[in-house]
Amino acid sequence: MTPKVDAHTGGCQCGAVRFRVTRLGRPSICHCRMCQKAFGGFFGPLVTAHNATWTRGTPKWFQSSNAARRAFCGDCGTPLAYETRFGLELAIGAFDEPTAVAPAIQVNPADKLPFFDGLTSLPVRDEANDEWRDFLAGIHSNQHPDHDTQDWPPKEPPQ
Repeated sequence: MTPKVDAHTGGCQCGAVRFRVTRLGRPSICHCRMCQKAFGGFFGPLVTAHNATWTRGTPKWFQSSNAARRAFCGDCGTPLAYETRFGLELAIGAFDEPTAVAPAIQVNPADKLPFFDGLTSLPVRDEANDEWRDFLAGIHSNQHPDHDTQDWPPKEPPQ
């Protein structure tokens, strides 16, 4: 009897590109400047994906260096993957359940932004006024849900 293998799924913000993987490797955050630029953030959160398949659509690719290329959704721009001769890594934030692939290591610390280690000590703004609550209550997300769907976008607009 074959043991049950949990599949991890994910995709882009608009739902045009989806993936599935059952064999994950090391989850990390990469501080290199190329990852910062590719993710538009302070680091690139990636996990090695040994057997990923694209289950809806296909990403566009950008050859970010002579040794690596990066995948993203051509419709909404979501960063999806990084690939070298060593294999494919998927963007942790693109997973339907990113907490299942929490980073375990930081790599390329030489490019770490000098303020990074102090981010968790920044003050937290958690007060909300009526105007902000009204603004939040009026938001309708067009983002693909965090699970596989038969097709997307839905034929009927969500209520």
